[in-house]
Order: sequence, then C-alpha cells, then structure tokens
Amino acid sequence: MHKVVISGTGLFTPSQSISNEELVASYNAYVEQFNAENAAAIEAGTVEALAGSSTEFIEKASGIKSRFVINKSGILDVNRMVPDIPERSDDEQSLLCEMAVKAAHQALEAAGRTVADIDGVIVACSNLPRGYPALAVEVQEALGIDGFGFDMNVACSSATFGIQNAANTVALGQARAVLMVNPEVCTGHMSFRDRDSHFIFGDACTAVVVERAEDAVCEHPYEILGTKLLTKFSNNIRNNFGFLNRCDESGVGARDKLFMQNGRKVFRDVCPMVAELIGEHLGEVGLQVDSVKRFWLHQANLNMNMLIARKLLGRDPSAEEAPVVLDEYANTSSAGSIIAFHKYQNDLPVGSHGVICSFGAGYSIGSVIVRKG
Repeated sequence: MHKVVISGTGLFTPSQSISNEELVASYNAYVEQFNAENAAAIEAGTVEALAGSSTEFIEKASGIKSRFVINKSGILDVNRMVPDIPERSDDEQSLLCEMAVKAAHQALEAAGRTVADIDGVIVACSNLPRGYPALAVEVQEALGIDGFGFDMNVACSSATFGIQNAANTVALGQARAVLMVNPEVCTGHMSFRDRDSHFIFGDACTAVVVERAEDAVCEHPYEILGTKLLTKFSNNIRNNFGFLNRCDESGVGARDKLFMQNGRKVFRDVCPMVAELIGEHLGEVGLQVDSVKRFWLHQANLNMNMLIARKLLGRDPSAEEAPVVLDEYANTSSAGSIIAFHKYQNDLPVGSHGVICSFGAGYSIGSVIVRKG
C-alpha cells in the first residue's frame, strides 16, 4: 500500500458573470410579462400570479451574490432564460472536455507533472454531456494520457467520491497518479423561471492530481489521511432528465426534467448527517475537531455551512476556518468544495489538518481528511 497525496489543483472559471441585480432584473421582467399575459386567468383564480424576487431575498436565503456562467445573454433574455450554447459536432472537443482540459493543465502545473506521469482520468460531476463515449476518455485523449478513464456521478459529492476512487487506485499500485476533474455547467439543468432556485447555480471546473506520496515533487503536497463516504436515498433533490424521457412524450420538457429540490427538508436532513459523518471520520483517524485548521465545505448555501461548522466546533467558525467562495461562484455542484480548497490552502502551516467535505443529492456525503506536507 502506498501513501497518497493531493499534489496539485486547478480551476477553470468562465469569463462571464451574472450579479444578483442582473438576475433579479431579468426574473422580475419575466414575472411582469407572465402576470400581464395571464391577467384574466389570474383574476379568475385559475392561474396563480408569480411573485418577484430580490437581491435581499437571495443573499439571505443562500449567501450568493454572483455566479460565473458559460453564457450570460441567453440566461438574461426574458424570452429565453436558458444558456445559449450551440451544439458541437462530433469532431469537435465537447464543452465539458474543453473546461476539463483547462483545469487539468493548471493542476498538472501545480503538481509539477506532465501528462506522461498520469495513468488514469476520472471525470466526476453532476451532469454528463452524453451517455457514451465516456467524457473521461475524451479528456484522456485530448490531454494525450495513456491508461484509462471513466465517468462517475454522485451529484454534488462527485469530487470527494472521485478523490476516494483515485486515492484507492494509487494506494493499491494500480496507477502512479490519477487526474480527477469536475466540469460543471450547472446553469444548463436549472430553471431560471423558478423563484426558489433561479439563483442557486454557477458554472466552473476543478481538477485534482492524486499520486503516490514518495513520487510527489510539489513543495507542499496534502497527504490523504482518510476518506469516508455515505449515501442515503432521498427525493428531496432530484432531476428526472434521462434517456427514457422520449419514451413518454407527455413528460418531455416538463418541470421535473430540470433541477428540483425541497430546500427546507434538505437543510433539516443533511446538516446533522454531515456534521455527524465528519465527527466520526475525525475520530477514526485519531483527530479531535479542534485540531482541524480548515473545513473546505461544499459551497451550496452559507447557512448550511455555518450550521454544520457550528455543530462541529460548538461555536461560529471564523472565515479562515470555513472559507466561503459561494458568494462569488454560487453553487458549482461537485466543484464547490474543491474551489474552496484550491483558493484557500497555501496559507496553512506545514502539518496542518483539514477536511474537504461535500454533500448533495442522493443524499450523498463525502469527507476527505488531509495533512499539509
């Protein structure tokens, strides 16, 4: 068995961003248009009038202030409210592959590695562009990596589950190093006409190099001390889009074919589960909660993160203990906790312990405990 480290991380961020003010202006224009077009039915009581949104509501509910997006104009177009992303030919690199390659190059550079040092590629994300061929194999080909590649999906926890798969592969000697990438075009699977969720997601891609500790050449690799995963089935976060949709035409384009959630139930169910799992995991590797310098938590909702950290620490966490990136990035699904790790790891002293933790649909929860070398 080999000791395993995270030796490099990368982040691709789209060039376009949408502020809460811009998003609210677009949504409220849609609400006014809808209510005007359905005025008679609303007055008759057969159609319910839509309520407007506000920046205050969004920030209080989530802590989000803006989000990076692949396409801004399509989302803000009141008559469209869907990203405008032209379909690419089979001979072109897919959008998610392009994102993954950019993040991967950054992670490889941080690790001091080239593609010749990588034996496998794992693409772990919430939404894959097609059934087959696997996106990971496309990324592998685009980068020129020999070896293997495969896709996996555990929604927002895909990255931590991907890290465990990569770490186990390296620990068992089946690969010298594995590249794990998380391309997320979350704006493609959400309804921008739903007041309760139109502000939640953004787009981004992260990448992580996982390799043998004895081979690492970067200055400060993070040793993976342990991983712990948990899943529990729930319908409270769901998206019914799939390959069988065309078999029942009545459901094509229905609201359930996009992201849906019962936010209050998710909050109530998931927060205690996450805190309990992290606490148990720390105990399993012989660490006390107060010995953890940083919690890189899934970036979905500020209130959830604060509650989880409070349950663990017995007090409110400082900005240094539980860094926040969702104010700028919004929820980027599996990429969120890795964005936090990518941006807030260099300042920790050597020997510091930290926890990368994600949680999402499934329910799925993943914890990765690391120590800075």
